[in-house]
Amino acid sequence: MKNTFYIVFAIIINLKGICQEKNNNYTDTKQLKEVVLTGQFTPQSIKKSVFNVRLITAKDIQNLAATTLSDVLSQYLNITVRPNGTNGRSTVSLFGLDAQYFKILVDGVPLVNEAGLGNNTDLSQINLNDIEQIEIVEGSMGVTHGANAVSGVLNIVTKKSSQNKWNISATAQEETVKDEYSLFEEGRHIQALKVSHSINDNWFVSLGANRNDFQGFLNDKKGKNYTENDQMRGFRWLPKEQLNSTALISYCKNSFTFFYKFEYLDEIIDFYNSTVQSGYNTELGSYRYASDKRYLVNRYFHNLNATGKIFSKLNYNVSLSHQKQARNVEDFRYYLQTKTEANKEIVKDQSMEVLYSTGTLSNFYTDKKVDLQLGYEIVNNKGFSLVQEANNMIVPIRKTLENYDFFVSSEIKASEKFSIRSGMRFSAQSKFKDQYASSLGLRYLFGRGIELRGSYGNSFRTPSFEELYSKQIFDGHFFAGNENLNPETSTSYEVSLKKTSFLPSKLQISNTFSGSFLNVNDRIDMALVRFNPDTRNPEYEYINISNYRIWNFSTMNQFKKDNWSFNIGASVIGISQKIENQVITSNEKYLYSMNLNSSVSYFVPKWKTTFSTYYKLNGKSQQFVEGATEYIVSTIDSSNWLDASIRKTFFKDKLETTIGARNLLNITSINQSRTNEGAGHATSSQIMLAYGRSYFLKLTYNLNF
Repeated sequence: MKNTFYIVFAIIINLKGICQEKNNNYTDTKQLKEVVLTGQFTPQSIKKSVFNVRLITAKDIQNLAATTLSDVLSQYLNITVRPNGTNGRSTVSLFGLDAQYFKILVDGVPLVNEAGLGNNTDLSQINLNDIEQIEIVEGSMGVTHGANAVSGVLNIVTKKSSQNKWNISATAQEETVKDEYSLFEEGRHIQALKVSHSINDNWFVSLGANRNDFQGFLNDKKGKNYTENDQMRGFRWLPKEQLNSTALISYCKNSFTFFYKFEYLDEIIDFYNSTVQSGYNTELGSYRYASDKRYLVNRYFHNLNATGKIFSKLNYNVSLSHQKQARNVEDFRYYLQTKTEANKEIVKDQSMEVLYSTGTLSNFYTDKKVDLQLGYEIVNNKGFSLVQEANNMIVPIRKTLENYDFFVSSEIKASEKFSIRSGMRFSAQSKFKDQYASSLGLRYLFGRGIELRGSYGNSFRTPSFEELYSKQIFDGHFFAGNENLNPETSTSYEVSLKKTSFLPSKLQISNTFSGSFLNVNDRIDMALVRFNPDTRNPEYEYINISNYRIWNFSTMNQFKKDNWSFNIGASVIGISQKIENQVITSNEKYLYSMNLNSSVSYFVPKWKTTFSTYYKLNGKSQQFVEGATEYIVSTIDSSNWLDASIRKTFFKDKLETTIGARNLLNITSINQSRTNEGAGHATSSQIMLAYGRSYFLKLTYNLNF
C-alpha cells in the first residue's frame, strides 16, 4: 500500500516541469464572480456547473463572526447542526440524514476524525481562520467523491495566495456564555494570528495559529471546586480548549502549481464528576475528592496537491494526504480542599490513521464541446478502539479497512445552453463486496436568466468503524457492532429551476426552486436482536434493518439593490422509514417537517459599516422510536434561531470590529415526546440546542503591504 503512494509521489515530482495553464488555476480565477471547484473538471463559474452548488463566502463568515463551522452551517436551509454539551461535539445532518451520509472535505480531501474519514466530523473542530469559501453540493456525489457522499458534500476551500507582499492578521474575540463572563474564568476567549508572505511571483507561504478557549457553561451547576455531594458539581456544557495551527507553502511557475498544507489540532475537554466522595488518611485527614476525566484529542493533517499538464494537453490533479486523529482519556482524582490532581492515568481510547490519494486526468479532446475525466481514489484506514466486553473486560481492537476506486466522468456541451454530464465509479473494498456508483446530470440555460438542472445518482455508504466493531456490555446492557454488515445503497433524483433578473431599478433578483427524492436501502441502525435466554435482558446490535426515503421541496430567494441584500428560503421535507428488527416493525408513513431561513444585510459606505441579521426556523418534526411492542412516533418541537451583528472598519480597513449577539431568542433546549417508552435504555425528553443568548466582540487588525 505504501509503495503505491511512493510511486504516485514520484510521478508528481517528475511532472514538475509540465504545467497547467494559469487560466485553469483557482488561484488565478478566484477573482471571477462565484467560481467553484467541487465536482468540476476545472474551476469554473457557478452558472456553468451542472451540479447545483451553494456558496458560502468569506464575507458571510465575517458577518457572522463565526469561529467554527457549526456557527456557519446552523443558518442554512436543509442543514441541522446538533451540538452536544456533554461531550463537546457538534455534528451535522442534511435532509434528516445524520453526519455519516454527508462528507466534509478540505481542499477536496476528506477530513479524518477518530472514528472515520470525511463523515461524523465534529464541526467545532474545524477552524475558519484561513477559509476562502465553502461549497455545498446537495444530493448523491458518489461518482466524484466515493463512499458516504450520499446526501451531499461540503468542501472547505482555503486561501493559497495573496495580492500583497505581506499579510499579517491578528484577532481577539470575547464572547459571553449566556450571562456568564469574566476575562479569564468564564465565557469564550479566542485569539488568532496569521502571517502570509508572497516571496516572489512563484512562491507563497503562510502560517497561522488559533486558540479557542470555552470555559464551559454552569447554568445551575456549581463548577469544579464545589465540595457538596448533591450532584450539583460540574458543568452543564463541558469546558473545552482548542489550539489550531496551520502552515501552507505553494509554488507556481509558468503553468505548474502545487501546494503543501499542514494542520494540527490539540483539544482538551474537561469532565468534572457530579459525585463528590469522602476519604481519610493520616497525611490529609478527612478530605473530599472526585473522580474526573479529561479527553485529549489531537489531529495531524498533511496534504500535498499538484496540478499541471501531461504532453502539453492532459490536465492532471493529484493529491496525497496523511492524516491521524486520536482521542486519549485521562482519569485522575481531584482533591477539592487542595485543588490538586493525583493518580493520573492516560489511556488511548480511539484513533484513525489514514493514507489517502486521489487524482484525475481530463481534457482528452481538442473539441471543447466534449470532455472526459478519468480518476482514482485510494484509501487506507487504520482504526483503533477500546471495547467493553462482559465482566468489564476492556479489549483493544485494531482493524485496517481499504478501498481502491476508479471512476470516469464525461461532460458534453451539446450547445452553449445544454450540457450533459455522466459518470461511473467502481470501488474495490477490502472488507465488503465491491461497490458501484453512477450519475447523470443535465443543465439547460434558457433565455432571460433561467437555468434548469436535473440529476440522477446511485451511491453507497460503508459501515463505520463503530458500527462494525464497537461493544459495550455492562450491568445488564448489551450494545454491539456487527462485522457482517452490508454497505447501504442509495438512489437520488434532483431537479432545480433558477431565475436571475436584473431590473432597471438596479434590483437583482435570484429565485431558485428545487425538489429532490432520496431512497436509502439496507440502512444500518442499532436494533433489538434478541433477549438473553438466561437474564431476559434485551441485546442490541447494529444490523441492516430499514429502508429510508426522503423527498424535499425548497425555495431560495435573493434580492440585492445597491447596498442592501435580503435572502429568504423555505423547505418542506417528508421522511418515510421502514424498520424491521427481530421483534417489531414500523409502518412506512411519511413524517413531515418544515424549515425557514432569512438574512438581511445593509452596508453604509460613509460609515464603512455592515449591519446583518440571520434567522432560522427548524419546524416541528417527527421520527420513529422503539416502543415496547411497536415503533411509535416521537415529536420534536420547533426552534427559532436569530443572530445579529455590526461590522465596521477603521484606519483604511486596517482595524475591523464586529459586535453582535447569537441566539437572540435565548433558545436552550426543546422537548421530544415519548422517548421513555422504549424497551432499551431511556433517553432524555429534552434535546439540548444551546446555552442561551450570548454577546460577542471581535477585533481584527490587518497589516497588508
